[in-house]
Amino acid sequence: GLAVFFLARVSALLYFINNIDDNDLYATAKRRLVANTLAFLVLFLAYVTFLLTTDGFAVNPENKQVYMESYKYLHNFLAMPAVLAAFLVGVVLVLAGIGLTLFRPNFKRGIWLHGTGVVLTVLALLLVAGWNHTSWYPSTYDLQSSLTIENASSSEFTLRTMSYVSILIPFVLAYIFYAWRALDIRKITKQEMEQGDHTY
Repeated sequence: GLAVFFLARVSALLYFINNIDDNDLYATAKRRLVANTLAFLVLFLAYVTFLLTTDGFAVNPENKQVYMESYKYLHNFLAMPAVLAAFLVGVVLVLAGIGLTLFRPNFKRGIWLHGTGVVLTVLALLLVAGWNHTSWYPSTYDLQSSLTIENASSSEFTLRTMSYVSILIPFVLAYIFYAWRALDIRKITKQEMEQGDHTY
């Protein structure tokens, strides 16, 4: 939770740097980016270390029994190289967005690399938690009550409907990109914040 908290702060600072045209705010945001990044990295590395070394909730594909498996999530990464690649690329993009903003003078577009990296990293973590015969919503009270993709799935009709909707996801992502781009085409200025009908 704390890693996500500091990640949100880092993302917000990168967004401010990219979208607000004010030198004082730019300097302040860059300064605060250092502390928030350090806190995020320490917490994220602790979380990833815990994830890769902890016992995981595995599912026997033959009898559907849930059991504890040592290093399950590490095994999932190794068994699914595409997911591991997405995770690594995501982490590199997150760090690149932050690093370029901090170390390249006047570089302000770090939010784009960072945001793409966050999406890839979170997607990879979600897939590691549910794919490869893993319980994505485990029960520590009764292992056999844990939810897996198979036993938590709905009827064929619902799954078919959801698959049709999922086809629309690229269009939704394209619309989100278009809408944000339209909102961000002009940088926010101090004069704009002090004048006009809107109070920020």
